[in-house]
Amino acid sequence: MISKITSFFLITATLTIPLVSCQSQTNENNQNTNRNNKQIIYSTENKKPSTLPNGNNNALDQGQTDDHSTSGETQSIPWEANENFKSAQTKNNSAVLLAAYRTVLKDPLPGEENNVHLAAKMLTGKVVMPGEIFSQNQQIGPYTLERGFEKGPTYIGSQVKTTIGGGVCKIASTLYNVAILSNLPVVERHNHDMPVPYVPYGQDATVSYGLWDLKFKNNTDSPIMIWAEGIDNVLYIGFYGKAKPPKVKWNHEVLKSIPAPKKYKINKSLPAGAEKIELQGMDGAVVKSWLSIENQDGSKAIKQMGTSSYSPLPFIIEKGPEK
Repeated sequence: MISKITSFFLITATLTIPLVSCQSQTNENNQNTNRNNKQIIYSTENKKPSTLPNGNNNALDQGQTDDHSTSGETQSIPWEANENFKSAQTKNNSAVLLAAYRTVLKDPLPGEENNVHLAAKMLTGKVVMPGEIFSQNQQIGPYTLERGFEKGPTYIGSQVKTTIGGGVCKIASTLYNVAILSNLPVVERHNHDMPVPYVPYGQDATVSYGLWDLKFKNNTDSPIMIWAEGIDNVLYIGFYGKAKPPKVKWNHEVLKSIPAPKKYKINKSLPAGAEKIELQGMDGAVVKSWLSIENQDGSKAIKQMGTSSYSPLPFIIEKGPEK
């Protein structure tokens, strides 16, 4: 049975090829939260709060920053002097940077980095016309060996596996954040089943060709050009148009947190009693998100973005044999 609720509408689809990307779960309509849990409200402009157990604050607050070791909105982009980029700007009348976002991959696998770089190249120069709906799967998929994609990490249930095309959710999450910061309506978005370490809770997006997509609409009166580039473990995506959008700020409230469990496996090469973390766990959470929007004339608005629910990502710990 396939049942998936997006941020804004119900979608049911038939899986036409094997699952190749990232697994996710329902978000906005999952409202079963435990109000006895500590509630924390934070924004991407605040200091990181002491929130989720196990020190998962790195996935809570990543606002505008030009610290290239962290993800977040950025004004520092690597292609500004690129002649192809400048020519495309002129051709498409897109001189204004609407928004740009930098996503830092945490210790990426070789296939994951390849997939992100390849997808960025497929994305670069795409022009979304007024009224057009952009689809990541349509633009970049299918994520197959024949198209150059390799095995990368994928969430399957409560496990991290490797599948062909694994890692393209970094593209989806980055596109999602740039679309939001550009004040564009998001038509379809799905959060991961478990939290990810490269963007804050509530700001991720997952895709799976033929099933789940990331879509946004150009509701402006001029073309929007997308530019993207992967440099080592860092992904940059920017949107360009004709007029600067309103200032948009993310806000989140942690409604519920679920401590990450610890799973042990024996490693006979370790000394007796010694432990080694193979996979860093992350706490599960239910996070309510909304946007603060400040228009050019000074007027302000709030836009509710619904609730994202995450199961905990278990710690995988290797342990030396008993004496």
